[in-house]
Amino acid sequence: MFLLLFFVLLIQIFTHWIFEPLASYLEYVLEIRFFPIISLIGLIFLFSAKNIEQN
Repeated sequence: MFLLLFFVLLIQIFTHWIFEPLASYLEYVLEIRFFPIISLIGLIFLFSAKNIEQN
């Protein structure tokens, strides 16, 4: 039982160590002040992809 808990704790530590910088970066990028810029880029991409498929 303790061996299983040790492995689970080890997996959680490595997962946090690997993905924490990515999560921190995404949290910074996806702040509320950047949401209009991100949504505008998304809309431009959506409509430009639709026009490419029609041609």
